Amino acid sequence: MHYHSRVELLEPVIQPYAWGSRTAIAELQGRAAPTPQPEAELWMGAHPSAPSGVERSSGHTTLDAMIAADPVGELGAECAARFGGRLPFLLKVLAAEKALSIQVHPSREQAEAGFRAENERGLVPGDKGRNYVDDWPKPEILCALTPIEVLAGMRTPHDAATLLKELALTELDPVVAILGNTTGPQALTDALGHILAWPQATRESLVDRVVSGCARVAERGGPYAAACAAAVVIAGDHPGDLGVVASLLLRHSMLAPGQAVFLPAGGLHAYLHGTGVELLANSDNVVRAGLTPKHIDVPELLKLTDPAVAVPVIEPRPLGDGVSVYDSPAPEFRLYRAELGAGEVKLPGAGGARLVLCTEGATALRARGPADYAGALLGRGNSCFLSAADGAVTASGPAVLFIASTGL
Repeated sequence: MHYHSRVELLEPVIQPYAWGSRTAIAELQGRAAPTPQPEAELWMGAHPSAPSGVERSSGHTTLDAMIAADPVGELGAECAARFGGRLPFLLKVLAAEKALSIQVHPSREQAEAGFRAENERGLVPGDKGRNYVDDWPKPEILCALTPIEVLAGMRTPHDAATLLKELALTELDPVVAILGNTTGPQALTDALGHILAWPQATRESLVDRVVSGCARVAERGGPYAAACAAAVVIAGDHPGDLGVVASLLLRHSMLAPGQAVFLPAGGLHAYLHGTGVELLANSDNVVRAGLTPKHIDVPELLKLTDPAVAVPVIEPRPLGDGVSVYDSPAPEFRLYRAELGAGEVKLPGAGGARLVLCTEGATALRARGPADYAGALLGRGNSCFLSAADGAVTASGPAVLFIASTGL
């Protein structure tokens, strides 16, 4: 096991997806905004497709290479054994200006089988036709920094049918009938499949009529006004896309800053607008159904979707000293938030690898390995990696930090 001489500051990777913001990530990092291109996600971690850079006394490297060189020292023995020497989580800032695709993530067993099958079919890494870019699951938690509008989890069949009836469109009668006639959650999967298989010749007119109906419901007010207003906005970003109609089967909610939503395997979702901190298993597996120019695989999505899966909104649970935890069952990760004053506070997760992101103020970190040594100063938008060897790490503010560790 090694002990390094300082906390590792990270050089995160920006993902310029088309739905991203031109201001949110740049402002967090103190750069000029708006940016020339949308900036959708800021990745802090060791995913092989976009590992964070690390500047060490021995030269520049990447976090995945650093961990691979000494997995037990960096991750701790238990984590290294459980997750095959890989950092099991990926920390992101997500900044959505437009709706993300309607999507679902696989379980570990589904990811391993899907990745193996696509390899056997000869799909090379980076092939646009892949659903599975790695063999890991992708449960995730999203904590709001600003209000975030989300579609997360599916409505009950009765609730979905009631919303569709509000639109008063005869074209949707078959979907309403499916929701009313099929027993249990399977009705939702069948209804989703019916919408996504709509005949090409009449798709555009269906979406147009649904958008008009949604505009009427939104104007009228009532329990479905917000979801219908969201569908109108989505249609402006993705005209003619069947995902606009499919979005009405999902539960619509607004996360207030500090609230989070947990997405287990099988949870259908789409994030619509806002900025948050996202923590997920170290995977980029996404199976999409619409609202995207990327690869869509409706049969695979219907196979993976579990319409009955709970997608809870989570309030932080206080642990004391300004530290709170967002409880979730994923073994790969746990998310903490620390609101620090001037006094030193011990950060959670000691004994394993951690990622730390500062979202407000600035923090002085002090790590104690075999001997006391200086840590690092993290300003707003900065992040760092703490190895298992760092042991107890204290932080002082004033600052707001998000800390990612394993869920073991």
